[in-house]
Amino acid sequence: MESLIEKYIKAPVETAPLAVFRILFGLMMLFSIVRFWSYGWIDKLYVQPKLFFSYYGFEWVKPLGVYTYLIFVICGLAALLVSLGYRYKLSIVLFFLSFTYIELMDKTTYLNHYYFISVLSFLMIFLPANASYSLDAYFNPKKSFQYIPRWTIDSIKLLLGIVYFYAGLAKLNSDWLFNAMPLKIWLPSKFDIPLIGNLLSEEWVQYVFSWSGALYDLTIPFLLLYKKTRPYAFVMVVVFHVLTRVLFPIGMFPYVMIISTLIFFDASFHSKLLKYLSKVLHIDSSKFYNQKTFKELSAFKVKMKYIVVTLFFCLQLAIPFRYLLYPGELFWTEEGYRFSWRVMLMEKSGYAQFKIVDGESGRWFYVDNTDFITPLQEKQMAFQPDFILEYAHFLKSHFEADGHNNVQVYVDCQVSLNGRLSTSYIDPTIDLGKQKESFLHKNWIIPFKDEIKGI
Repeated sequence: MESLIEKYIKAPVETAPLAVFRILFGLMMLFSIVRFWSYGWIDKLYVQPKLFFSYYGFEWVKPLGVYTYLIFVICGLAALLVSLGYRYKLSIVLFFLSFTYIELMDKTTYLNHYYFISVLSFLMIFLPANASYSLDAYFNPKKSFQYIPRWTIDSIKLLLGIVYFYAGLAKLNSDWLFNAMPLKIWLPSKFDIPLIGNLLSEEWVQYVFSWSGALYDLTIPFLLLYKKTRPYAFVMVVVFHVLTRVLFPIGMFPYVMIISTLIFFDASFHSKLLKYLSKVLHIDSSKFYNQKTFKELSAFKVKMKYIVVTLFFCLQLAIPFRYLLYPGELFWTEEGYRFSWRVMLMEKSGYAQFKIVDGESGRWFYVDNTDFITPLQEKQMAFQPDFILEYAHFLKSHFEADGHNNVQVYVDCQVSLNGRLSTSYIDPTIDLGKQKESFLHKNWIIPFKDEIKGI
């Protein structure tokens, strides 16, 4: 007999929500790629710079010069094919690989929503998102199904729930709740926004934004799951993300989240959208209403899919807590900060002056960072330890190749966190050229001199 969990997982549900999600996801990603290209960011971020900062373990992932444009072409084309549902499996794999390659080329451009797109597209590889309203299903009746297993839709809901809930947990700290930081720094600068600009400099407004933001993130997944509160929750989603987009330049992420949230609505809602789309595009939708239920032919394939998806979610639940393995203040050391849905919690700035010492002659000089890295790269490098270490290794190699002997690299680095006065960040007596990158704690980071309480 099947267990209750197995029955729940295999329960057939209408494929319409997943079809709508696939169509809108592909279109949003295509628009994002076109937008990125049209703004000249490919050239600015991935062609012009001389140095690119790598993720540990992915040092081999680099821009390909002018051929970097080809990666974006592949990514955009794959997004279009995903939306159309044409050769879906190949298209979503190509999209995942090309988008993730773009994300890994330079961690200077790291954003939570880039990571979200990568993990979401990876999950979509295992979902029958082309079972209905796709070119695959339209031209091949064997691939057309009206019903799919329930887990395939609920897995997307779970991923969205993790993103929101973990973002809410991350806000349960003293800087965010009791000091309204960093909103106290950011909001007053938006004084020119119509209607609300004057209010944003009021301290009580900044605290309202802080507390309501935390409450929103913690509760919105549950409000979306409950049918009676779902319409009101969706209005909250739209208001929250539109306001976020107005206040902060975070690109397409608010729109991606709004569109993604539609997956929580019942199949009847999505069926109406698809029938309207059919009418507009003059598509014979009767082909997709065939009462067939999707089922994998291979039991081994099903088992492997369950194992991979289960491991995927275990990692998603665990990775944000890896910071507990490190000593010190997370916001200060940033060891375990990325990939943890800690969204817009810090205003951090730094100054880093590198000193090159010739170990044989004892002669030394300071580095002009603008000779090697862009202003954006320098801004990010100056307050992130792994950037600082990678840059120090680059400088050591560069100046040894330039004829200097036994090069030693020291840095005078001052960092400010959430409005605090700048303090020393890196031990200036440590030769960074001798330090190795690893997952271990970087003991050459000077400990944080204050305390931030919370998660």
